Amino acid sequence: MSAEGHVLTNNHVVEGATELAIATPDGALRRAKVIGLDPDSDLALLAVDARGLTPIEVADVKTLAVGDVVLAVGNPLGVGQTVTQGIVSAIGRKGIGINPVENFIQTDAAINPGNSGGALIDTTGRLVGINTAILSRGGGSEGIGFAIPVDLAQRVVTALQKSGRVARGWLGVSTQAPQGGQSGALIVALSRGGPADQAGIVPGDVLVKLGGQAIDDPNDLVGAILELEPGARVSVELLRAGKPLRVNVELGRRPALRRPTAATG
Repeated sequence: MSAEGHVLTNNHVVEGATELAIATPDGALRRAKVIGLDPDSDLALLAVDARGLTPIEVADVKTLAVGDVVLAVGNPLGVGQTVTQGIVSAIGRKGIGINPVENFIQTDAAINPGNSGGALIDTTGRLVGINTAILSRGGGSEGIGFAIPVDLAQRVVTALQKSGRVARGWLGVSTQAPQGGQSGALIVALSRGGPADQAGIVPGDVLVKLGGQAIDDPNDLVGAILELEPGARVSVELLRAGKPLRVNVELGRRPALRRPTAATG
């Protein structure tokens, strides 16, 4: 990811390891050290001797569209470096229940155990995502694979380079889906003195937009908040007794979170 030898992979690939090495194209192994881990997004940043290594070119993921051809690079089932081809099946896929922070590129390029942490690239070799997970009944590829988009990955990399961890925003609310099929996140409880409480949000409010991003359900709210930093000031649009209301909130610092939840944000 950089000329300094920073290498990006999945947190679950290196979690619990006592010794790490990077295999280079000539077959050599170089010792690696951990710069930082982010379990919420399932990303890990390592550092190795950068001699002879060229950073990958990064694509503008905002230009990526459903139907675009992509290639998944990895080491599936330990057979060696392998490239598979597919298309972008969906963008911004959330609510899968894999990570607390979810905003996946979905692809039908074959992704199997061993592909985790590998590059998802476009047809010019530019990085668009980090292969991270599949949905499968049998454990193998069934054409439903997920990659962390490179723009999210780059924000995590920047934070890990700076402090070795990622500080995440906190609104201080508990939510559930509104009744009657209404979109949004129904506020059912607040942390006393928390950011939402200080901004005047009350139980019964339905949060429908955060910082310009539409909130269709509580999972959307969790993901949107987790991508923001503590201290960020965001506009929150609510429905209170059916009437629109807008407030500004300064997010606090989120307590450590290791598992996804649809109830808090």
